[in-house]
Amino acid sequence: MTDADLPGFFHDAERASLTGQRQTIVLSRLRLLSAVVAALGGALSWKFGRYDVWAFVSLAGFLVALFAEILLWALHPEQKWNAGRAVAESIKSLVWRFAVAADPFPSTLPEATQNLRDKITNVVESHGRKLALSSENPSVTPSMIELRGASFDDRKQAYRRDRVLLQKNWYADRANRNEKWAKLWRYLLIGGEFVAIVLALLRAMGVWDVDISGVMAAAVAGGAAWLGLKQHENLHVTYSAAARDLALLHEKLADTAEDEWPAAVANTEEAISREHSAWLASRPSTT
Repeated sequence: MTDADLPGFFHDAERASLTGQRQTIVLSRLRLLSAVVAALGGALSWKFGRYDVWAFVSLAGFLVALFAEILLWALHPEQKWNAGRAVAESIKSLVWRFAVAADPFPSTLPEATQNLRDKITNVVESHGRKLALSSENPSVTPSMIELRGASFDDRKQAYRRDRVLLQKNWYADRANRNEKWAKLWRYLLIGGEFVAIVLALLRAMGVWDVDISGVMAAAVAGGAAWLGLKQHENLHVTYSAAARDLALLHEKLADTAEDEWPAAVANTEEAISREHSAWLASRPSTT
């Protein structure tokens, strides 16, 4: 069972999260770059008649930064990003628990389908008030029912391959990627601070009279804010830990007996949810 087989509300929430993420990143990048441009315009001067061209550049930078700030405030894209991920990941975990007959949906549970619908409804009501969730088949799909009715060995194989292994590989890939970006941004920030020191020293020695220190300060502050938004270092740590835990659980699940299966899957899903909870705790409120 793949993500394509998950219910409609999962796909709605995932699309909302990706849209909110793109808007947050684009508008935040625009705001930070515009602030640097405004600082550069304030530091330089070029007279064209009675007008200062660089003053207009500074004005444009401030206007664009203001525009981006207003859009971030009006659209609240980061809230949609966070809420969308919370709903999507919660639904995905519930669906896999249901499809492989794990807690709280063991094979002996009557009305398991209705129980799943109720839990998904609770998730949507808790986090999805600002999301447009309107797909057909919002809770249950034929693939989920088919896997739930399969033999224990088939359910175990599908869960280990399509849920645990894929999630482990995703975490490992993202951990490596965030480690590389964290190092790159640290190098850039250190380089920017070094350049700022050199430029300030040259101005102090009378090599030139242009004050670029404010521009470099704005650039370094913008880089630090961007690093804080992307959270590369924190994500590297949490994703690495999640990948390690899932690698161990993937191996352990191979020897899990059928009577231990419901609790074993629930334990695995708890390991996955710990990363989601840590990520959400580091973000602004989704309410």
